[in-house]
Amino acid sequence: MSSTAPQFMFDFGSPNAFLSHEAIPAIEKRTGVKFDYVPILLGGIFKATNNKSPAETLAGVKNKREFQALETERFVRRFKVQPYVWNPFFPVNTLNLMRAAIAAQLEGVFEKYVDAAFHHMWREPKKMDDPEIALKALTASGLDAAKLFARAQEADLKAKLIENTQAAVERGAFGSPTFFVGKEMFFGKEQLREVEELISGK
Repeated sequence: MSSTAPQFMFDFGSPNAFLSHEAIPAIEKRTGVKFDYVPILLGGIFKATNNKSPAETLAGVKNKREFQALETERFVRRFKVQPYVWNPFFPVNTLNLMRAAIAAQLEGVFEKYVDAAFHHMWREPKKMDDPEIALKALTASGLDAAKLFARAQEADLKAKLIENTQAAVERGAFGSPTFFVGKEMFFGKEQLREVEELISGK
């Protein structure tokens, strides 16, 4: 991994992280630079920074939610990605899913796991904080979900997720998706254009 590899701090609970994940492959293709995916816990970041999700901060604010919908539409068009399907169980507690992402890194199935978890959160949305539902969904995606969830309970894995989350906060993160290119931080899916410009040296 080159030192200039852009880092993508993500949590499966964020629909904007899902859209970013959908847009990243084309950016990687255009720039020849691979993104480094870093699992973090959004709840932990919110707690540490006294932040709240857009679902809460936009509630009751005239025109703001409508603008966000417009911005999302533009993003979907610009990056030619599939829109997300709103998860009716939102907010979904992603603690076990994020711990299992660390397990998937160690098991060598990280990319497949990330694709599957995002899919079951935002393309065919399910109540992914229900262990049985999550197990079934991820197994159907061809993963050894039982093994990943078992490993996710190991102390060093839990510690790694906390460490990732704290490190992101220390570097300035307050939500997901957050991107780092070296010391430069970018927040929100709309900043992907800036990230691409920076890594392609434009």
